[in-house]
Amino acid sequence: MSIKKDILFDLLEEECLRQKSGINLIASENYVSPEVLEMVGSPLMNKYVEGMVGARYYSGFQFIDPIEAEVINRFKSLFGADHANVQPHSGTGANLAVYFACLQPGDTVLSMSLSSGGHLSHGHKVTLVGSLYRVVTYGVDKETGLIDYDEVLRLAQEHKPKLLIVGASAYSGILDFEICSAIAKEVGAFLLADIAHIAGLVAARLHPSPIPYADFVTMTTHKTFRGPRGAVILCKEDFAKKIDKAVMPGTQGGAFMNLIAAKGIACALAAEEPFVQYQRQVLKNAQAMAAEFVSLGYTIVSGGTQNHMFLVDLTNVGITGKEAEITLERHNIFVNRNMIPFDTKSALQCSGIRIGASAVTTLGFVEKDVVSVVKKIDKILKSVKGLNI
Repeated sequence: MSIKKDILFDLLEEECLRQKSGINLIASENYVSPEVLEMVGSPLMNKYVEGMVGARYYSGFQFIDPIEAEVINRFKSLFGADHANVQPHSGTGANLAVYFACLQPGDTVLSMSLSSGGHLSHGHKVTLVGSLYRVVTYGVDKETGLIDYDEVLRLAQEHKPKLLIVGASAYSGILDFEICSAIAKEVGAFLLADIAHIAGLVAARLHPSPIPYADFVTMTTHKTFRGPRGAVILCKEDFAKKIDKAVMPGTQGGAFMNLIAAKGIACALAAEEPFVQYQRQVLKNAQAMAAEFVSLGYTIVSGGTQNHMFLVDLTNVGITGKEAEITLERHNIFVNRNMIPFDTKSALQCSGIRIGASAVTTLGFVEKDVVSVVKKIDKILKSVKGLNI
């Protein structure tokens, strides 16, 4: 049998068709450029990479070292960072490396709770992080849906964390890195800013940068950054050696050179004006969608959005996030169920859905287009009220 007749190629074609025909509103997804895609599928895939630039464990690095060095310099330049490690395979892996670099088992970590919009890798009890460290969580104000920094300060003073984490996977407000830095300094904690979701907005100077305030910054290179799946750690020069050792051999082995080069292509694109204009449109589209949902009677957590995403509270609609997710998928509209702050439903059902504007903006959608999508979503959701999935 010819490998070209393998069912996997058939499924690949089906997935390509799904991506082309569907409307993707998943906040953690995007579409990469042809240049990024080309680099991901390049012969760099063939080279095994262990160690850092100039300190490898194999031979044959006369071209690999300059590639990684160039990518490192691009990220340092774009974000204004002292040091960059471009090897992490994922955002979770990047966060683990930071923990490995500055914490000991049993140390206290203060981070945003998952139910308030935080991320699993920030210390949820079901994760490795939650089992290794003592994790204390802060949340959002019940009325505003925004981070209660007074609560963060109170918890920091009470628990004296070794590490304070600011960052989220389902939060639509602006993150105040300056306040978090002041809190961390008051209690003698390190500060980690996880900008996985907002890295593209930070690169475009449309969200405040954590670089002047945080000891460590982690980011993914997909999502708003519109690059390959992977991550980068930025840090102050004082922590450069510890971070590099924490990545390799601390938490992972060989780096993926094809992805590192693709990260570099995405970084170069992010430094150009079209990328800034794209991010401006992302903000406009997200705000237009949130406003349209409100006009149709829906509740938006925090009342709106200041970044690329927002949470729709479906409690008053009479359906769960799971029902909405499954039903919309049947109409080729892709979202994800999401817990809302103070949710009374389980993580499997949820009371909300998360909406993101990055992917559709890449496809050229502007305000009138996304408003039409919201009207379609409204019609679909109200037609399934009371459905038990």
